[in-house]
Amino acid sequence: MCGEGEISDLKTWIIFQIYLSISHLVPVPWYTRSYWISLNPLDTLKFYCKGSTMSGSKITCYIDIVSPFAYIAFHVLQNSPAFAKCEITYVPILLGGLMNACGNSPPINIKNKKDYLGQQRVRWAKYFSVPIVEGFPKGFPFRTLAVQRALCAISQKAPGKLVPVIGALFHAVWVEGSTTIGEPDGFAPVLESVLGKQDALEIMSAMNDPDIKALLTANTTRSFDSGAFGLPWFECTNSKGETEGFFGIDHLGQVADFLGLDRALDRGFRAAL
Repeated sequence: MCGEGEISDLKTWIIFQIYLSISHLVPVPWYTRSYWISLNPLDTLKFYCKGSTMSGSKITCYIDIVSPFAYIAFHVLQNSPAFAKCEITYVPILLGGLMNACGNSPPINIKNKKDYLGQQRVRWAKYFSVPIVEGFPKGFPFRTLAVQRALCAISQKAPGKLVPVIGALFHAVWVEGSTTIGEPDGFAPVLESVLGKQDALEIMSAMNDPDIKALLTANTTRSFDSGAFGLPWFECTNSKGETEGFFGIDHLGQVADFLGLDRALDRGFRAAL
């Protein structure tokens, strides 16, 4: 069923299935997992038989912890087999700054739109099996200047930890319903849980450095210059070197098609354009 060159991948798959059978004994947060933990055994085997090398496609995903749709996008990119062969970079920005640059009005201020987006948030989460709190967390929307600066500091001082920290912060807000994450006292324990006490303290100090503050501003400007007007925003480059921008969780299907990825690997794409 698989070629000789894929035997090691097949062994990995077998070992992983054994892990799945006992994983319930030691729960693992979704944001620390690889995409392949979400696959059923048949889909996992199909993926490995196709080969697990990178496709040459790249995604730069701009995020702010306050955005529920950025959270859903992050979860899908991290867990969907459709994006397993894609190089993904996450860039923290300040959504409020981007909205101001565009002259864009926050959805919460538009009559009927907040309620509609609340429904869409839950719908898309269900399509892609993303855990999410039913209603908007109390106090939403909240300020994220401090936490986004902290993420910028991590991107410079501990880049290998950026993804799990983003995942842990998103989980705290959009699964547990916490809105204290925007303030240092709220997100410091989350950083410590991922980075350890000493490294978390270093990040909490570094986020106030002028260079880190300037980086968040630069990241936000970069997203605007790439065409962003809201989140999630995907700046995508395919294997031909062509680059295009895509907005919204509802256009992840177009992202996959542009990058030449196999959207059939994820049933959630049946609803995605």
